[in-house]
Amino acid sequence: MKFTAHPARLSTAAPDFESQFAQRLHWSAETDAQVEQRVAAILADVRLRGDEAVLAYTRQFDELDAAFLTDLELSQAELKTAFDGLPPAQRDALQAAARRVQSYHEAQKKASGESWSYHDEDGTLLGQKVTPLDRVGIYVPGGKAAYPSSVLMNAIPAHVAGVTDIVMVVPTPRGEKNALVLAAAYVAGVTRAFTIGGAQAIAALAYGTPTVARVDKITGPGNAYVASAKRRVFGQVGIDMIAGPSEILVLADGTTPPDWVAMDLFSQAEHDELAQSILLCPDAGYIDRVQAAIDRLLPEMPRSEIIAKSLGGRGALIQTRSLEEACEISNRIAPEHLEIASSQPHRWEPLLRHAGAIFLGGFTSEALGDYCAGPNHVLPTSGTARFSSPLGVYDFQKRSSLIEVSEAGAQILGAIAAELARGEGLQAHARAAEMRMKR
Repeated sequence: MKFTAHPARLSTAAPDFESQFAQRLHWSAETDAQVEQRVAAILADVRLRGDEAVLAYTRQFDELDAAFLTDLELSQAELKTAFDGLPPAQRDALQAAARRVQSYHEAQKKASGESWSYHDEDGTLLGQKVTPLDRVGIYVPGGKAAYPSSVLMNAIPAHVAGVTDIVMVVPTPRGEKNALVLAAAYVAGVTRAFTIGGAQAIAALAYGTPTVARVDKITGPGNAYVASAKRRVFGQVGIDMIAGPSEILVLADGTTPPDWVAMDLFSQAEHDELAQSILLCPDAGYIDRVQAAIDRLLPEMPRSEIIAKSLGGRGALIQTRSLEEACEISNRIAPEHLEIASSQPHRWEPLLRHAGAIFLGGFTSEALGDYCAGPNHVLPTSGTARFSSPLGVYDFQKRSSLIEVSEAGAQILGAIAAELARGEGLQAHARAAEMRMKR
C-alpha cells in the first residue's frame, strides 16, 4: 500500500498562524487512568512480594517462565559471547560508538564534574565535593525494537562518573534476546543484567528484592507503563526524565539538499505516529522542494505508514519571514533535536537558547547524534529543554557542600548567624553560633 505524507503547510504571515501553530504543537501528556491504576497495583505487589511478583508479571506479560529471578539474570560470559558473535562490522561500529561516547563524557566530567574548594580571607574553607552514585538502574526497551545505542548512552556516562554498580533491565518477550543489546551491555561495562521489563522491573530497581538490589537512580526510556512507574517511584529513587514523543526541528536557509532535510524529518517521524518533525524556512520554493522530496522518498521507507501518520498528524513545514524569526519560533518550541541546515550555522546558533541538542551545518544529521557523535542522545522532549538538559555525567553524581570555619571566621560568621537566628526565633541556632565566639 502506498502512503502519502502531507505535513501542515503554515506561514507566519498568515493571520491564523498562531492558532494553527498551537494546534499542531499540542500533545497531551495526560496518562491513561487504567495504565496508572495497573501500574500502582504492580508497584505495590512487587514491593510486598519481591521476586515472586516480578516472576509472576514476567510470566504474564513476556511469556517468560522461570522458577527463580536469578534464572533471568544474564551472566558476564553471556554478554561477552553475544559481543564475540557479532559480525565484525557490527562489532567495530559498536566499539567505535562507545569510544566516542566515552570520550565526550570524560571531557564533560573534567569540565563540570570535579570537586573544588577555596579559602576566604579569614581562613574558612568553602567548597564542593562531587561523588558518584553507588548504584544505578538502566531500562532498555525490548520487544518490538531493540536499542543498543540506549545501552551505551545510559551506561557509559554512569561508568565515567564512577558509578560502581550499573544494573540493566531489558524485557525479552518469549525469551528472544537481542545480541546487539547484550553486546552493548558488555562494551559499556554493565555490572548486572536481568531479562525483565515493564513496571515490575522499575519496581524491582526502586524498592529492591532479594535478587535485585535497590538502586539510587533509574534512567532510560520505556512505554507508558514504564513512564508511569518511573513517575511514581520518584522520591524513592532519582529518575532522569519522563520522555514524550521524539522531536526534530530543522532551521533551513535553502542551501542543504532538500532530500537530506526530508530524510532528517523522516528519521524522527519513523519512531511513532506521535513523533513531531518541523521545518522552519523563509524560502517558499525550498519548502516546495522538500515536500517534493518527501513525496518521492516516502515509498522507499520500510516504516512509511508510521512516517506518513506522524508527518500528517503532527508535522509542519513553516514559512517564516526570516531566519531570525525562525530562531524565535524554535525557542518557543524548545525541541529535542534542532538542526541548523545552513551554510552559516554559527551565525544562527547564538540566537538559539532552548534545545536538547543542536546540530550545526548541513552535514550534521541528527542520526549521527543518535548513535556515534559522542554527546548523549537521551534528551528533554515536549518543550522541557526550556529548563532541563541532556543526560550526562552530572546525572550520575551528587554534590556535597564543604565548610570548614576557622577560629577567626567563627567570630565574623557567628555574629551574622546569631542575629538572623534570633530574628527567626531560633535561639538554639543563635547560641550554637555564639558559643564559638570569643567573649
